[in-house]
Amino acid sequence: MKFLLCSLLFVAVAAIGAQAGEIKAEEGVLVLTKENFAGAIADNEFVLVEFYAPWCGHCKALAPEYAKAAQQLAEQESPIKLGKVDATVEGSLAEEYQVRGYPTLKFFRSGSPIEYSGGRQAADIIAWVTKKTGPPAKDLTTVEEAEKLLTDNEIAIIGFFKNTESDAAKAFISAASAMDSFIFGITSNDDVIAKYEVEDGAIVLFKPFDEKKSVFQGEVALDNIKKFVQVHSLPLIVEFNHESASKIFGGSVKSHLLFFVSKEAGHIEKHVEPLTDIAKQYREDILFVTISSDEEDHARIFEFFGMNKEEVPTIRLIKLEEDMAKYKPESKDLSADTIKEFLQKFMDGKLKQHLLSQDLPEDWDKNPVKVLVASNFDDVALDKSKDVLVEFYAPWCGHCKQLAPIYDQLGEKYKDNESIVIAKMDSTANELEQIKISSFPTIKLFRKGDNKVIDYNLDRTFDDFVKFLDGGKDETEEVKEDGSEETEEEEEDLPKKDEL
Repeated sequence: MKFLLCSLLFVAVAAIGAQAGEIKAEEGVLVLTKENFAGAIADNEFVLVEFYAPWCGHCKALAPEYAKAAQQLAEQESPIKLGKVDATVEGSLAEEYQVRGYPTLKFFRSGSPIEYSGGRQAADIIAWVTKKTGPPAKDLTTVEEAEKLLTDNEIAIIGFFKNTESDAAKAFISAASAMDSFIFGITSNDDVIAKYEVEDGAIVLFKPFDEKKSVFQGEVALDNIKKFVQVHSLPLIVEFNHESASKIFGGSVKSHLLFFVSKEAGHIEKHVEPLTDIAKQYREDILFVTISSDEEDHARIFEFFGMNKEEVPTIRLIKLEEDMAKYKPESKDLSADTIKEFLQKFMDGKLKQHLLSQDLPEDWDKNPVKVLVASNFDDVALDKSKDVLVEFYAPWCGHCKQLAPIYDQLGEKYKDNESIVIAKMDSTANELEQIKISSFPTIKLFRKGDNKVIDYNLDRTFDDFVKFLDGGKDETEEVKEDGSEETEEEEEDLPKKDEL
């Protein structure tokens, strides 16, 4: 009887605990629900919360790094907690905090949420939340504090200033304030300066790769320090993956040499490692990146560059501007000297942009919907005697596949019309210097008489296409600033920069 009463009491206490919002943890991450969320935020001054969906690929990729960050913060006895909310179950929480995609991360500081804008690796997460809970640069008053900063963080930047009120020290603090994803420290302590054998005014970035530390050179100004940190926090030759993508494309160096290689075939040792000295020479202007053909996830990247894996090893040079300019070497020689010559021509502005183009099919005009490639585009689309409607599509695009029968029907209707042409172009295999396509399908009309380009912004129905072509063109000329179509159906984008 006594055992039964104890059991009943245990169940009752457990039930009360559950009702009160007991918080469980998985791999150091608090599991938050509608019942315990408010309590967790109230009881902890700093909480980073991930709103996720179990089926989300990006969430799955983030999970181990997120858990690693939570565990490392706990080991450091940090007051910062990491939590997660299954937004597919806790819909009311997701709605309250305006979750529109997965994963969405919000940082609660004394109960007030702000958007997380850091990286997706454990070190990035720790750096970001640490910066949000303390001074821009930690004051290092002893050698032990400096050593702990370097032990706790893979990458850290320390400013050694005997006068922390100097203009240089203030510029350093400004850079620390502006760079949430990096940990900064500052010291005026003679023992710390002596320990690291630096001069007064030195700024040093400590890292676990390449030369292990980089010393800032040049005028101590905000923008210069920021570029120094972004450039030297990456390896001389960076391997492209999900973790490095945002740093590669979000950094200050906008020109990248992409080396397409197979690790399994030994291309890294044979072709990439000999480029270390060249990478060091050009590191302020060109970032060296390897992309492995052994990874199935990289198939879209090869398609984007109009390449197949049989071409590996090879290189491409890209320049990130409003669009992505590509450059292809004339020679297949991958020796260090040849690559250096190629890079110098780029720096001197002597390289011509490489545009993809398919061969013109013999039967390109056999069907009602005419097939365009780069070589015949101007002749057909810019024929001033005709209105030419062009669909820029991608073979893998689901929306393009849905549009295909409607577009074929449209071609059939106008096949005998001497002043209207219906055409299409595979924009993954053909590029135009004057027209840049960023999403699929993109549909444009090249107007008869003056070749004015008019974006098609109606629904993708047969009737709306006919309405547009038979006189409604001028009513649809206004488009959103980004040029995207104002339809409820989302377009499918080219691989984004951080997905390449």
